[in-house]
Amino acid sequence: MHPRIAYFINQYPKVSHSFVRREILALEALGFAVERFALRGWDAELVDASDLAELQKTTFVLHRGVAGLLRASLLSVLRSPLRFAAGLLLALKLGRHADRPLPFHLIYLAEACQLLHWMQEREVRHVHAHFGTNSTEIIALAHAMGGPTFSFTVHGPEEFDKPQFIALGEKIRRSAFVVAISSYGRSQLYRWIEHTQWPKVKVVHCGLEEAFYTGQSSSAPDVPRLVCIGRLCEQKGQLLLVEAMAQVVHSGVAMELVLAGDGEMRSEVEALVQHHGLTDKVRITGWISSEQVRTELLGARAMVLPSFAEGLPVVIMEAMALRRPVLTTFVAGIPELVQHEQTGWLFAAGSVEELAAALVSCLQAPAATLAAMGDAAYARVLERHSIDTEARKLAGHFEHTLQEGAA
Repeated sequence: MHPRIAYFINQYPKVSHSFVRREILALEALGFAVERFALRGWDAELVDASDLAELQKTTFVLHRGVAGLLRASLLSVLRSPLRFAAGLLLALKLGRHADRPLPFHLIYLAEACQLLHWMQEREVRHVHAHFGTNSTEIIALAHAMGGPTFSFTVHGPEEFDKPQFIALGEKIRRSAFVVAISSYGRSQLYRWIEHTQWPKVKVVHCGLEEAFYTGQSSSAPDVPRLVCIGRLCEQKGQLLLVEAMAQVVHSGVAMELVLAGDGEMRSEVEALVQHHGLTDKVRITGWISSEQVRTELLGARAMVLPSFAEGLPVVIMEAMALRRPVLTTFVAGIPELVQHEQTGWLFAAGSVEELAAALVSCLQAPAATLAAMGDAAYARVLERHSIDTEARKLAGHFEHTLQEGAA
C-alpha cells in the first residue's frame, strides 16, 4: 500500500468532473489510499450512481460553516503562530494583484487551516488539486503552514485567461509538480515560469475507463441527428451552433440536434432556437448521467462541439471511444486528438460558415465513411487516453515526490 494521499477540488462530485472520479478510482486500483476533500458539493441534483457513491466518501470544508473556519484558524494560530504567519504572508502576496479582493484570500487561508487539520489527522503525505484557481491556492496555503507537498492539474481555459491574476507562476514554483492535460497546455504553463522550472510540468491526459466503451461498437444510426454535450455557456459555442444549424436546415438538409447539458445560457439558447423556427428539431436534455451521455452519443451519427476556448474536452474522448466522429474547433489541445477528415472534422472557431459546411459534410457522409472515421477515432483515443495508462503516469510522479520527501 502506498502512503496516503489526498485530492482537493472546489466542487466534488460534480456532473462535469467525471474525469476526476476516474482518476481517483484508477489510483486506488494501483494501491493508493486516497482521501477526498472538497470545498462544497455539486449545487444541482446528482444523477449518476458513481457520483452518489463518491459523495459519501468526500469531506466538505464549508459544511463546518463560518464558526468552524474560525475555530480552525484559531487552532492554527495557537499551535504554530510562525507557520500561520507564513500562510498569512502568502495569502497577502497571492491577493495583491488577484482578480478577487483580499478578503477572499483570507477566507482561503481559513479554509486551508481546516483542510490542514484534517490532512494531519489522516496522515496525508501529498495532496493533489484539479484546476489552478482557488483549490490550488488553498493547498498551497496549507503547505506554507507546514502541510504536505502538493501538485495540481491545469485544464484551461480559465487558468490561461488570467494566469497573472491567479498567480499561476507562483503556485507552480511552490508545487512539487504540475500536470498539463495536453502539449498545448504544457506550452502555456511554460510561459509563466522560469526555464529552470520547466521540468516540473508533466503531461498526463484525462482518461477513460474500459467499462465506458466495452461492448459499445454499434455503427452510427441512419438518422440526421448530432449531439452536443456540455454546459450551456458562452465558451462552448452553442449559440453559434444554432445559427449554423439554421443555415443547414433552411438550405434543405435534414438535421436534428440534441443539446445534452444545462447552464446559465439555457434561456438564451432556447430563445434563439425559437427565433429560427427549430423548436421541433432541437432537444435540450438538462443535466444527465454518464449512462445517459453514452445513450445520447450512440443515438447520434456524430458529436459536435463548436467551442471558442477549451483545454481538451473529455466528451470528445467519450464520443471517439464510442466510435463516433467529432466535429470541433482548432483550439487548445483539441487538434492533438481529433484529426481532420480522419476522426472527424475540424473548423475555425467562431465561423458560422465553416461550422455549417462541416455539419453538411457529416450529414451527407456515406455510412461507410462514418464507420471508418469511427474506427479510427476509437483506435486513436484508446492509444492516447486510457485511464489505466494515464493513472500510472500520475502515480509515478506521486511516488517520486513521496520518495524525495522521505529522503
